[in-house]
Amino acid sequence: MNVRDVMTCSPLTVDLETSLREAAGLMKQRGIRHLPVVDRAGRLMGILTDRDIRHAAFMPALSEQLSWDPRRLKAPLVRDVMTWSVVTTDPEATLVQAGLTMFQRRIGSLPVVENGRLVGILTERDMLTALQKEDGIESDPDASVGRGDRGARSTDRASAADLDV
Repeated sequence: MNVRDVMTCSPLTVDLETSLREAAGLMKQRGIRHLPVVDRAGRLMGILTDRDIRHAAFMPALSEQLSWDPRRLKAPLVRDVMTWSVVTTDPEATLVQAGLTMFQRRIGSLPVVENGRLVGILTERDMLTALQKEDGIESDPDASVGRGDRGARSTDRASAADLDV
């Protein structure tokens, strides 16, 4: 089985200039933990994760050390806190290869890039769902499970109009 077979196609994305507040709101609203950051041409620039947002809480304490403009602290942008160096995968990679990469790097998702453009995202949830189906295991109806990254399947770009912020 290949990444293409189980990835979330056309995931929700934001750009570098999106406010952190808006991006965090989208992630909460859609129940996702990973938000690819792309340029206008759809090229992957980085990724914003729930971990990046938690670390951003320390920005005021670090601001003096970083000599940041105080305005950046009041309204940080995605570019200020996102992960710039992103591990990616190819749609034709096997799930075993992708899973091993995620395990070894201790990351919860892999943006899927083809011909320099973001075409999907593979998350831990995507992988576990694929394994569940492959083994014919039924879901636990009593399990309390969120929507995960699948909640963002149908939207390919986020805008301020998507939120009531």
